[in-house]
Amino acid sequence: MRSRAAHIAFGVALGAAAAVAFATHASALALLLAAAALIVGGAAWLDGGPQPAKEVAVIATLAAAAAAGRVLLAPIPDVQPVTVIVVVTGVALGARAGIAVGASAAFVSNFFLGQGLWTPWQMLAWGACGAIGAWLAPLLRRRVPLAVACFLLGYFYGFVLDAWNWYAFYPHTWASFLARQAAGFPFDTAHAVGNLLLALAAGPELRRLLERYDRRLRTEIVWA
Repeated sequence: MRSRAAHIAFGVALGAAAAVAFATHASALALLLAAAALIVGGAAWLDGGPQPAKEVAVIATLAAAAAAGRVLLAPIPDVQPVTVIVVVTGVALGARAGIAVGASAAFVSNFFLGQGLWTPWQMLAWGACGAIGAWLAPLLRRRVPLAVACFLLGYFYGFVLDAWNWYAFYPHTWASFLARQAAGFPFDTAHAVGNLLLALAAGPELRRLLERYDRRLRTEIVWA
């Protein structure tokens, strides 16, 4: 029942976003509705799978740790552990967990850092990082490839946030788009370099810890 309601909400939000998109003065509203549709659709997909209580608990713990790290490192612009934690979660626990941790970490941390029109796009961008981590999992089990991926995903995250900001609030020209991306480049670089250092320092260790926990979750004890 909840899954059906989520699918209906997804369709309504997506249709509303498409309708509003034709009004050039309402770009921000169209993007907000599109983001809401994607988040609702993702929630329906996540809700449709098996999620034992212990799995939900580890996802909540990782999301809380990522959110807390982001809040604590807020004085250092764009340096935070969220991307690395989300990518490693995707590698170790799969796409569902990676997406859930990324979206939840963005939403929870913004209660302290400030909610706004940017929140859905942060949720989507970090959820996408978790999905990419799961998709590239066989390639990201070693320290250097994982660190390089987290470095690049720092720029990916920044590109998504700058792109929605440009479409919502700037003239829709290539000049304004490039100007918006250029303005965000120093912050994206700080994010990417922070990801690189954090992944090099602790990425594989976190992955092994999560994989051990995942094996324990999936181990069944049969009493004779």
